[in-house]
Amino acid sequence: MNNAISQFRDAMRSAGLVPPDVIEPGTLHRFPGSGKRPSNRAGWCLLFDDRRGGCFGDWSTGLSETWQAKSDKPFSRAERAAFARRVEEAKRQAEVERNARQADAAKRADAIWNAATPAPGNHPYLIRKRIQPHGARIHKGALTLPVMDFDGRLTSLQFLFADGGKLLLTGGRKRGCFIPVAGDMKDPARVIICEGWATGCTLADDEPTALVLAAIDAGNLEPVALAASRRWRSTELVIAGDDDRLTAGNPGATKAKAAAIASGALLALPQWPEDAPDHLTDFNDLAVWLAGGGV
Repeated sequence: MNNAISQFRDAMRSAGLVPPDVIEPGTLHRFPGSGKRPSNRAGWCLLFDDRRGGCFGDWSTGLSETWQAKSDKPFSRAERAAFARRVEEAKRQAEVERNARQADAAKRADAIWNAATPAPGNHPYLIRKRIQPHGARIHKGALTLPVMDFDGRLTSLQFLFADGGKLLLTGGRKRGCFIPVAGDMKDPARVIICEGWATGCTLADDEPTALVLAAIDAGNLEPVALAASRRWRSTELVIAGDDDRLTAGNPGATKAKAAAIASGALLALPQWPEDAPDHLTDFNDLAVWLAGGGV
């Protein structure tokens, strides 16, 4: 049993997940997704009760994998069919739990959003970023932003704090969803997709006729871009990526390029003046620095 659990853990680690401390066969476990805070529960795993296989995944990234214990002899057709049925059932169980969790979060998001008040233009976050509220609201002192899907449903919220901290509503659906920053959703002349909301505000101020959507993070650029390309097939699409020059692999630029290729979009990255500090990463950083503000 311990050997099977050890192999199952190794498979999860190879996929970039940190397995939970305790794995009970036959039980669906939840744990932090890849790179997430300790309170996050986007990761999931289920080791079959016969310990000969299992499934695991990460709802925040879309990861979904199966694992099968090594065997000294080839699996029979019946064994392969039985394994496939167990995998299907495990994934169905995880999907049911995820849908319930996201539905609960959407209700909480709706209640918070409806009770929130319009954000004032002098909120410290807005002042530091030199941007306008663009429809943001206030909840318990935090800038509150709606996370929407392409059917117009509120799925979650993002909170931005005066000290620059960011937080997504626990359990809310993010993948493939976006924060609408500015512009016409019905018939946009141009669609610009970026990572963060503040960057989106800067881009919207620079190009007020464009529809600007914030995908929240680099990993969500491609799902949002693909959905946008299907929604507005004849509209020019631009991925305005971050340039994480000081981070190994430059995830901002790398993910932005992948999103642009996958969706047939144009790619735009910040063009840095020679004397620009290396720690600047996005279009908002560049605009604030050019305006003489500290970043």
